[in-house]
Amino acid sequence: MKNSTGFPGSALPRPHHPPASDFLYWPPQFQAYGYRIIDRLFFSRPVAASGSGSPLPYGPELRVRYRSAGVERSIDAFMDHNVVSGLLVVKDGRIVLERYGLGLTPSDRWSTMSTVKSVTAMLVGAAIQDGAIGGIDDPADRYLPPLAGSGYEGVTIRQLLTMSSGMDWSEVYSDPASNVNQYSRHLAAGTPDGVISMLCGLDRRWNAGTRWHYNTGDTYLLGRVLVAALGRPLAGYLSDKIWKPAGMEFDAFYTLDAPDGHEIGGSRAGMALRDFGRFAQVILDDGVIGGTRILPEGWVDAALRPSFLFGSQDQDFGSIRSSRLKGYGYSWWIGEDGSAQAHGFAGQRIFLDRGAHLAVITLSAFPQLPHVPEPLPDRHGELRLFTEAVRDALTA
Repeated sequence: MKNSTGFPGSALPRPHHPPASDFLYWPPQFQAYGYRIIDRLFFSRPVAASGSGSPLPYGPELRVRYRSAGVERSIDAFMDHNVVSGLLVVKDGRIVLERYGLGLTPSDRWSTMSTVKSVTAMLVGAAIQDGAIGGIDDPADRYLPPLAGSGYEGVTIRQLLTMSSGMDWSEVYSDPASNVNQYSRHLAAGTPDGVISMLCGLDRRWNAGTRWHYNTGDTYLLGRVLVAALGRPLAGYLSDKIWKPAGMEFDAFYTLDAPDGHEIGGSRAGMALRDFGRFAQVILDDGVIGGTRILPEGWVDAALRPSFLFGSQDQDFGSIRSSRLKGYGYSWWIGEDGSAQAHGFAGQRIFLDRGAHLAVITLSAFPQLPHVPEPLPDRHGELRLFTEAVRDALTA
């Protein structure tokens, strides 16, 4: 059918979205919008919330000033300088700071990026508690037979949790030819089993369990192992074990590797800022929700201590040097100060100080190469300075 201009179709309004296939190297003008609509760009499955929102009371608002490169900065200046969309500080179960920027609102689900790795890792503990997984030294191919005969054959769940599979993987976000960008394009295309076929084609570089090497593919497989062991979608399991019991305020979502496919355990999920805080509170409470133990006793302690200490060869990866990280646990980064941290691309972070019962969540849109000139500002170092000032202010 033709319209009055003689051309087929009707000139109805349609949204213009950033290209999903270029997700990891979007220019800055795409980031703040695109990170809020990930579920429209990729296939996704909701993580149902309780609908009510558990009490997360507000305390007196925290006032923070800090110095960076000889310049004193306020909270607002920190958010502007570090391109922050969401900032939440929870102390002793009370919100003492909550700020929104870049158009983010309380109900928006911002992309978790790789912070969801730390969420998925906690579900492994829940699955062990429920008897669906025997233990973390089980080989992953016991639950996921397609791994047999590949470089991943014999790699254990522990080695996936700690990114010590030994596989030859390139996690260079600014390189379109890197493994992580190939993985991202498979997810955008939604080809069934495209990612697992790619991973099964990787070569082994080191003996499994001997060296830490950051690999988003490892956590993708961890999610697939969980789905196979549980015999159900991961989104529903997260909803039943944590999202509903913890009284999350808004539905979250996992993205999928294909239409009606498997959840992506290691990247690009989405959740609202205050629910990031509620998840952090579950970990601060040792995996106990409302008096019910969700995670095995001792699991949080094991997950949040370093399984691998970083060597000189690791210092230039990501934020290790700037954030002063000393090692890697069960998909959690461990700080030199004893903190546990979940990190995600472009500045997403959950910071936990268990001794102080403190969580600091930051959601950001750090501009990425090659769209901004080098040298890049040390935004991770800036975040560390701000967090240290938060701790000092709360101590004072």
